[in-house]
Amino acid sequence: MKNYQSLHHTKWDCKYHVVFIPKRRKEKIFGVLRKHLGDIFHELAKQKESRIEEGHLHLDHVHICISIPPKYAVSNVIGYIKGKSAISIARNLMGRRRNFSGENFWARGYFVSTIGLDEEEVKKYIREQEKEDERLDQLKLGFEDESPSGDS
Repeated sequence: MKNYQSLHHTKWDCKYHVVFIPKRRKEKIFGVLRKHLGDIFHELAKQKESRIEEGHLHLDHVHICISIPPKYAVSNVIGYIKGKSAISIARNLMGRRRNFSGENFWARGYFVSTIGLDEEEVKKYIREQEKEDERLDQLKLGFEDESPSGDS
């Protein structure tokens, strides 16, 4: 039997696969920032009564499996997480203290998909995505080494 969560008059299980990127898809998520973001994402989700079930920070994008109560819109929770985390990054890692909205870190928008009965499959995909990206990068490098001879 599935473990459903409860609100006052509701039993629910609403989970989403969400992907978002830094502005201009720059490779910005590494080192101290990577450690900081994991903690901050979990804390911000908790403030919206949500829970990050699974997550992975790649150099140029973020994958999360998040459980959000039906009383919140997905867009509100994800917007809150992206906005507040950008402000936290600016204040704690970039040294900006005042009058900063954080608008220069995350790109607008995100990808979202509902997770139904395929929850374990989605979590596995999130965990293994980085390995797959590395494998594809290695394949690309192999093809780039083989240049055409130029003979007509």
